[in-house]
Amino acid sequence: MPGDEPAAPFLSPSRLREGLGEGRAANAALDLDGPPPAPPASGRGANSIPYAFARRFGVVLDPTHDQLTVAMREGSDPKVLLELRRHLARPFDVTFVAAPEFDRLLSEAYAMDGQAAAMAAGTLGLGDELDLLADHLPTADDLLDTADDAPAIRLINGIIADAARNGVSDIHIEPYETGLVVRMRIDGVLRETLRMPPHVAPVVVSRVKVMARLDIAERRVPQDGRIGLTLGGKLLDVRVSTLPSRAGERVVLRILDKENAGITLDVLGMTPAINQLLKEAITEPNGIILVTGPTGSGKTTTLYASMRLLNDGSRNILTVEDPVEYAMEGVGQTQVNAKVGLTFAAGLRAILRQDPDVVMVGEIRDRETAEIAVQASLTGHLVLSTVHTNDAVGAITRMRDMKVEPFLLASTLRAVIAQRLVRRLCEHCRRPVAADVSVAALLGFEPGAIVYQAVGCEQCQGTGYKGRVGVYEAIRIDETVRRLINDGGDEALIARHAFLHAPTLGAAARQLVRDGVTTAEEAVRVSRRDMADAEAPMVVPEVAGE
Repeated sequence: MPGDEPAAPFLSPSRLREGLGEGRAANAALDLDGPPPAPPASGRGANSIPYAFARRFGVVLDPTHDQLTVAMREGSDPKVLLELRRHLARPFDVTFVAAPEFDRLLSEAYAMDGQAAAMAAGTLGLGDELDLLADHLPTADDLLDTADDAPAIRLINGIIADAARNGVSDIHIEPYETGLVVRMRIDGVLRETLRMPPHVAPVVVSRVKVMARLDIAERRVPQDGRIGLTLGGKLLDVRVSTLPSRAGERVVLRILDKENAGITLDVLGMTPAINQLLKEAITEPNGIILVTGPTGSGKTTTLYASMRLLNDGSRNILTVEDPVEYAMEGVGQTQVNAKVGLTFAAGLRAILRQDPDVVMVGEIRDRETAEIAVQASLTGHLVLSTVHTNDAVGAITRMRDMKVEPFLLASTLRAVIAQRLVRRLCEHCRRPVAADVSVAALLGFEPGAIVYQAVGCEQCQGTGYKGRVGVYEAIRIDETVRRLINDGGDEALIARHAFLHAPTLGAAARQLVRDGVTTAEEAVRVSRRDMADAEAPMVVPEVAGE
């Protein structure tokens, strides 16, 4: 009728190739101009309907019937059945369903199709399959029309599934004039895993923003969001951050495995002495315990493992974090929201009125938070927190720089843990070699000492490393350290006493090299300054009153 939109060209071969084709292979196998094809071999294309075609033309395979049955949405043009016969190449029954029932069947059929299931099972990776999807993503002529297309959905799902399977911590989606680059941080090191044409960048970024419930129309300001996923029964929490750049919006996805919230202190890789020191400190009725290290060194994991040990139902444990990384049953967790005035200091001040026994502060950043933490410990609370410093002794200096009175710091501080993460050598391909003179001198080894070298194999994807292991140093605040803090002793003075019989970060890293757990390069990377003083004599100063 006049004014009505023209009917969809169901029998146009070019249009049907666009809807039914799933890449070059599918288009080659489906000759719409010729006779009906022979029944295809069993596999993903044997009895499936592409998502874009099913949604557009209102047909979907109904899994509730024993025989091959196509459910057709009421009002759909029956001419599409002719093309389905050519595509499926086998007889099928037809049932007509109402629109709501059709939408339910469509969602169930394509929520986890064969490809996504294969990725979840670890049988597919970022190889030819994702390259093929990337090559055939639609252009961004109409972003609203393409943001939900099946290729973009499968591409993003495939990237996240492959990243989770390989232990990736961060996914970087970076647009440039020459293309869209996907890089993944594996064991702390970024590697390029996929490169796509530049025109697909808006489609991919918009798809991620839709999943994270962000504003796809706003491209001028940074945005933050979250995506909750289930992969093979494993719960994943993906933090999404977008940032405008010259060539488009950059996106970083941080993958948080919720199973890490249940990790215990015994599996963190601490030495028995440091493990026992930390356990004794967190069983104190009050005081402050600090964990220090750079971003990405595992500080939050250590704090969660400590809270898990304390979370026996007899204590009221409250946290203020930015953001809340893992949900922990039995722990009251509050997220910082600076937009409404909920800072670390404000949150800590509020939770102290909630009758807590243990308080965890995500980070002590300023004088106000530090003073409230000290007051909380003085009034009978155990406070767990982090500070960004290079080593354990530096945390003490940082607290003094925040104008915490030395006598208050000395009386409230219980222990300080410093940590790093180094890459673990792949046990399948590591190779023993004799350390050269410079490496031996730097590590304090005897000349010709045997160390292990990274090689690379299929097990470690050619990197020579597989996983990471923690390197720790710890200071227990005993009477001598307490007097040194109270008297304003400098870092060197405190360190000489604290590490007289305990390993520093450098010593712990050197031991991992001797044991063949990591390489000399990794040890130097995490504790270069400490290596320079490896052979310096440890002299304990005389302290007044001893």
